[in-house]
Amino acid sequence: MTRKLAVFFAIAATLALGGCGYNDLQRQDEGVKAGWSEVLNQYQRRADLVPNLVNTVKGYAAQEQTVLTEVTNARANVGSIKATPELVNDPVAFQKFIKAQGELTGALSKLMLVVENYPQLKSDALFRDLQSQLEGTENRITVARNRYIKSVQEFNSTVRSFPTNLTAMLFKMDIKPNFTVENEAAISAPPKVDFNKAPAAASAPGATPAPATPPAASAPKADAKAPASADDLMKKGY
Repeated sequence: MTRKLAVFFAIAATLALGGCGYNDLQRQDEGVKAGWSEVLNQYQRRADLVPNLVNTVKGYAAQEQTVLTEVTNARANVGSIKATPELVNDPVAFQKFIKAQGELTGALSKLMLVVENYPQLKSDALFRDLQSQLEGTENRITVARNRYIKSVQEFNSTVRSFPTNLTAMLFKMDIKPNFTVENEAAISAPPKVDFNKAPAAASAPGATPAPATPPAASAPKADAKAPASADDLMKKGY
């Protein structure tokens, strides 16, 4: 009994400190829910654009079946996940949902690259309108995600801080999952450097080539004596 009273008074004292932080937790929790609802709203807006976008591209580029199928399957995968406000309280379901949205983003990026090969499609009025709506929606998604990230950071900081962490534990309010870098593994991987391949030797710029060795001078030939004439021999008494 004494132990229960001690726990009770400890909780009561905690609740009395600075308003116990309960109101802050509730306010920030509502902010997280509102931010998440806006994220879902923009994701749904993008998903609604996909069928018309695929049908328009198919009319000009039916042979791009692989990319079109990838976009369609990614959109179906997104639709198979039940997105509710309570999703932010389930880290596993939250990451599954974010992964599906990332796959749809990648598939749409590939589709936009394929479109560059079809000038007639790019000049189609309906496609230009859909492309403009898609670009605007992607920007709204980015804004909504940033707002959600900030609201979750504020809430999680409050949940971890003393003494509001005691209030959070009392009312079973835990930290909420947040967005992470989708290619975090690739970014954190160290770059691969191969030192086995030696670079080809290159001559230094501006180097003066060595002068060519001049050919060796030939030794002077000895003068050969011309044979004596008959008159000279007669003079010498021969």
